[in-house]
Amino acid sequence: MSDNMLILLNGPSSAGKSTIANELRRRLRPHGADPAVISIDDYMKISTDEEIWEDDVFEVMPDMCRDISAALRRGEWVIVDHVITSARIYDALLEAAAGFKMMTVLVTCRLETLLKREKERGNRFAGTAEASFQYLYPREGYDLRIDSEESGPAASAKKIVEALQRGRAS
Repeated sequence: MSDNMLILLNGPSSAGKSTIANELRRRLRPHGADPAVISIDDYMKISTDEEIWEDDVFEVMPDMCRDISAALRRGEWVIVDHVITSARIYDALLEAAAGFKMMTVLVTCRLETLLKREKERGNRFAGTAEASFQYLYPREGYDLRIDSEESGPAASAKKIVEALQRGRAS
């Protein structure tokens, strides 16, 4: 793997994106890439007391997109860990990655599993997983779909690396 690119992991809250992102980063290193992991969680105030709205996410997108663009321009690989719930957020990410290769990966699982994981985590506003599951954007058109119930983080990261090797990025 040579040219840098952005790997977008999008999916509902508690789907396993952050765990997969860290495993993917580890698995890409032997292939000559040491990706930056840029997570929406790093830009948001996340608490059990306050619901996150789409406007809240859109408000932090300029900072997140600036960091994504800067890393890509420096020649770094970037793994974005996000919960996208609108076209305007998705379009902002596309604009940040303009001119670079990108692979889009939907990370999801059954709603019942999301609710269970959210409760076990205990660090999100109750209902975040269900709302993000309901409003996830886009619904279709991903380069790869990962069901985090069917495959754990290691197997999921392996699937992504294999897809990259086969050239499934857009």
